[in-house]
This record gives sequence, C-alpha cells and structure tokens, in this order.
Amino acid sequence: MDWLLIIRASSNWHGRRASKGSRVSIRVCPIADIHAPIERVWELLSEPANYALWWDARTRSIVPAGRAQAGQEIHAESSGLPILVMVDRVDEPKRQIHLTTKLPFGITVFNHITCFALPHSATRVSFG
Repeated sequence: MDWLLIIRASSNWHGRRASKGSRVSIRVCPIADIHAPIERVWELLSEPANYALWWDARTRSIVPAGRAQAGQEIHAESSGLPILVMVDRVDEPKRQIHLTTKLPFGITVFNHITCFALPHSATRVSFG
C-alpha cells in the first residue's frame, strides 16, 4: 500500500495577522493505493464493523448495525476519550461515504471516504 498525504491550510484572515478568536482550518486527505479490486475494498469500507481494522479506536457500538447508511451512529473510544461518527450520506454508485465525527473538546471533523478504480485491479482510497 502506497500513501500520499495532501495537506491544505486556509484561514479567514488572508495574509493579515490573525486576531484573537479567529479560526484557521486545516484539511488533511490521506490517499492509499491498494492492490485489490474496488468491489473488495468497497465491501470492507462500507461495513463500519470493519473500521476497527484500520482506525486507532475501539468500536463500542454501531446503531443500527449493518452496512453504512444515512443516520447510522458509530460510537468508539480512543485513549479513553469518546468518539461519535455519524453517517451523513452513502453514495453506493460513486462509492462514497460522508461522515461527521465528533471528538472531545468540541472538535468536529467532516470526513469523506471515496474509492476509485485503478488499472490492474487496484483501488485508490481517499479519506479526508
């Protein structure tokens, strides 16, 4: 598996000094090329019970259980801290899952899992 990491930073102050309380957003989009057909990769990624295989968290519950679906909640824990992942939308034809992740300290992350078919039965997965 080869990894490519794309990082983009933006802010609302456009080159001026940031004032107290201003916000800066950072976008991180890891990309992996996987030597497996897209159908096999999508089957793994569209089943939240499999997330424990690749994320640094312990899955506590998935409500409702089963394949990723809009409205589903994934409750997890990492380093003793709670994580709530909500499935906002699943686009099966485009092989995309849109998530909202709630972390401690008021941090909210909007994640998107996307699979793209590559030549030679390989798949590119982006998560960001």
